Amino acid sequence: MNTNRWVRLFTWQRMNKNSEEEENKEQEPKEKKKEETTKLNWKEWIIDPSEEFYYTWLQIMILPICYNWVIIIFRTCFYAIEEKFVATWLTLDYICDLFYVLDTVIGFRTGFLEQGILVRDLSLLKKRYMRSSRFKWDIASLLPTDLLYLKLGIHTPLVRVNRFLRTSRMNEALDRMETRTSYPNTFRVAKLMLYIFVLIHWNACVYFSLSNYIGFGADPWVYPNISDPDFAATRRQYFYCFWFSTLILTTVGDTPPPEREEEYLFLVADMLIAVLVFASVVGSMGDVISSLRDRDNVFFPNHELVKGYLRSRRISKELQKRVNDWYQHLHINKKITRENEILRHLPITLQTAIAVSVHLPTMSKVTIFQNCENSLLEQLVLKLTPQVYSPGEYVCKKGDVGHEMYIIKEGKLAVVADDGVTQFAVLGEGNFFGEISILNIKGNKSGNRRTANIRSIGYSDLFSLSKEDLTETLLEYPAAKRLLEEKGHQILTKMGMLEETDEGEGEVEKTEDKVKRLEASLEALQTKLARLIAELESSARKMMQRVELLELQTEGWEGIVAEGAQGEIEEWEKVKEREIGDGDGDGDGEKEEEKEEEEEPIVEGERGEGDGGEESLGEKEKNAGGIEESENEKEETEEEQIKTETQDQKRD
Repeated sequence: MNTNRWVRLFTWQRMNKNSEEEENKEQEPKEKKKEETTKLNWKEWIIDPSEEFYYTWLQIMILPICYNWVIIIFRTCFYAIEEKFVATWLTLDYICDLFYVLDTVIGFRTGFLEQGILVRDLSLLKKRYMRSSRFKWDIASLLPTDLLYLKLGIHTPLVRVNRFLRTSRMNEALDRMETRTSYPNTFRVAKLMLYIFVLIHWNACVYFSLSNYIGFGADPWVYPNISDPDFAATRRQYFYCFWFSTLILTTVGDTPPPEREEEYLFLVADMLIAVLVFASVVGSMGDVISSLRDRDNVFFPNHELVKGYLRSRRISKELQKRVNDWYQHLHINKKITRENEILRHLPITLQTAIAVSVHLPTMSKVTIFQNCENSLLEQLVLKLTPQVYSPGEYVCKKGDVGHEMYIIKEGKLAVVADDGVTQFAVLGEGNFFGEISILNIKGNKSGNRRTANIRSIGYSDLFSLSKEDLTETLLEYPAAKRLLEEKGHQILTKMGMLEETDEGEGEVEKTEDKVKRLEASLEALQTKLARLIAELESSARKMMQRVELLELQTEGWEGIVAEGAQGEIEEWEKVKEREIGDGDGDGDGEKEEEKEEEEEPIVEGERGEGDGGEESLGEKEKNAGGIEESENEKEETEEEQIKTETQDQKRD
């Protein structure tokens, strides 16, 4: 039992020690963070325009700008509101002025991108801001025109009209919001409705001021008499004027006819505004939205589709942020990645002229193309594809198969080791890389593999040139091709990536092998030709003999029947002599007489006078045999002709 208690005590002490150590570890990073936040040097504080702070500040600046646009005219026309809440208005005015001052200070400390890297030098930031047109408008909006209160009185808020000059900041904020929102079409409609509201508000204030000038209740067109309790309240005054202004600008309701010249002029101006601005904008709102969307899709990648895909696939927020930052960088800096698609509607001459004016300065800085012809550069600039890489993104990695080379237009890239931290070199504007893997240099140990890791330091704008486009262009420029290959050989020798083989001996060996192979093929062709000639001569001789035989047979075709009959008689006599054997002279005389007697009827039968016995059958068999021989000869000649034709084709 005692041992169990001691074991429990030891375990309890160990658990307490472990918990204390974990708490100390958790408290240490918190204390470090607090120390880092307290050590922040406000004198060297720089704002990145792509960060959340700058975006949030732009959203805050919408409030004071809208306040000045809405309240200054409202206080000027509705004087009862101005007199009743003057302390509130002055407080809000100077709070807005404080925001204007802070915005000016932020303008001095807002960084900008130079070669894709954020500039943090305060002196450069101040010079750039003071030389910009925005600085002039900001200073003009901060001029102390409130000093005119001393002369005109405290109830003249129109002296603050110079606060309208800060409107450019609101436009910038709305543009940033449009790029970040997931529903840009809805945001555009809301922005349009805001502009319409401000227009109607200004028109209502001017209508109330005109009614005050003419006299309230002087006629049915102006605002009714404020002595009437129903129209004396300030809220009722504003709502009535806003309603009346909406009827005029939208032309959807009947308004009382004007009676004075001032009323006619005001109504004519409102009708022109309604026809030229309001009616056209509202009527074509759908077309404007679709055209804006089509334009954005042409100039920039369709971010709405990407956002929808990321949401549907439940991609991590970190990766979604990288995509949004990349798209926002393109949109803010007006970087177009689809130049070829935009310019494809122009003729080739104008495409070349535009591409040369835009990209030729960058191409001329590339050392590998400096000694090339201008016509080659003009063809290459048409095939360049712009690409944008985010900070920390790898352009290529060591060992990857290279299908294109890159030219740096703007930004900086680092050649890093495999660990991704150690930097060997930094590439800037005008540098190029990846040309070794697309030149197909003989003796390259790496083949078409990448030989280094290239990573973007900031936002980098690159031009890529594919291997197919380069080889297709270099076919027409052999001198430039040799020049590029020589430079590639020099680079590979410096890097030690070229095989140490004598190229001259290799080329000589290759030529000798080619000559031997050609000689062997030539001898084989000569032997085949001799055989074909011999076969042709023999077939020609055979054909001539066959033709002569056929001619001879056709010449004696008329006497075939007689010759055949005589031949049969002679054969019959020979057979008869064999049967009789040797006899006396009388027998011989009788034989001769019988031959003479028998020859006459045979001749008569040849002429057609005989009875057609055995002689006619002999003639038919002879004729049939001759016809069969002629047909066989024809078939043999046809076969020989086919053979000769096939041999001629082989020879050819």
